[in-house]
Amino acid sequence: MDEALLRSLTPSVLGILVRRGADFAAAEDAVQEALIEAVRTWPADPPRDPKGWLVTVAWRRFLDATRADTARRRREDLVDEEPPPGPAPAVDDTLQLYFLCAHPSLTPSSAVALTLRAVGGLTTRQIAQAYLVPEATMAQRISRAKRTVSGVRFDRPGDVATVLRVLYLVFNEGYSGDVDLAAEAIRLTRQLAARVDHPEVAGLLALMLIHHARRASRTASDGSLVPLAEQDRGRWDTGAIAEGVRILQAALARDRLGEFQAQAAIAALHADAPTAEQTDWVQIVEWYDELVLLTDSPVVRLNRAVAVGEADGPRAGLAALAALDDALPRHTAVAAYLHERDGDVVTAARLYAEAARKAPNLAERDHLTRRAARLNSARRSR
Repeated sequence: MDEALLRSLTPSVLGILVRRGADFAAAEDAVQEALIEAVRTWPADPPRDPKGWLVTVAWRRFLDATRADTARRRREDLVDEEPPPGPAPAVDDTLQLYFLCAHPSLTPSSAVALTLRAVGGLTTRQIAQAYLVPEATMAQRISRAKRTVSGVRFDRPGDVATVLRVLYLVFNEGYSGDVDLAAEAIRLTRQLAARVDHPEVAGLLALMLIHHARRASRTASDGSLVPLAEQDRGRWDTGAIAEGVRILQAALARDRLGEFQAQAAIAALHADAPTAEQTDWVQIVEWYDELVLLTDSPVVRLNRAVAVGEADGPRAGLAALAALDDALPRHTAVAAYLHERDGDVVTAARLYAEAARKAPNLAERDHLTRRAARLNSARRSR
């Protein structure tokens, strides 16, 4: 069973059902039932036209549910509109669905959560981790969003800022998580940049391109994580970096700074350094200062503490870290790194081991465990 194929077809199938008159919540339920049926039947009898098969089955599931609803009589005329068999039209509705999910009836945070779940393909757990909230809290938020838009006509799409936030989170999950969505996020952001002339759209596209350019060097042959300072810069995609920098420079020239432009500027400074030692950390701290003013995000402040530790020394970094809530994800890992830089290997090893137990994924856990083991081994061999 090609799960990647099913995942790639889901947004388009969902879009077709919405255009044919299904409300979003009912359409999503119908598509999910069609996917379950596909997992059950395709291995033994794969269809010649997977997309057409999913559209037909999902539409029938929607009609079945509609007939059982109290509005059955009002919706019975939809039966005659069942799509004919054969290839489905080759229309990419994904970006439009992102806008539709960012409906004005939803708060921005609820719109982002709903889109990530329904269109982006992320699990509730992954979305909760991105928002730094418990999984149960996020599940309730998504359920409320579905109830809010149930029966709503999707003729008033949401704003660009919400769509950008969704694309950014989808990219981050694809770049650092266990679902490969980064390339899809870049594709959709390119489409958005072609439609919308806004410096923050350009800033997000530049940020994605520069980060994605380093992807090949982020893991070793055994799948283990490779920190930025240790990556083989010869494996970075210089063409993608150059494109990202060009897009960023054009956006910054418009003098309408936003958080994605600032993040892209930080990524560009990392990409511009021939070696890790030649990184312009002073300028990176200045950009983080801009980001703090723009977002006041605790995650931004955490990353800024690392940059301060590189620019002004590990003790300055630890001082900046001390002002943050130690329950913040990756706070312990940052503390471990700064203590290691300061020469306190005993504390660093203990904190790396503690951070490993809190790690959100297996690759990060293994990386932190190895760092703790390396420091303990070096200490014992003295």
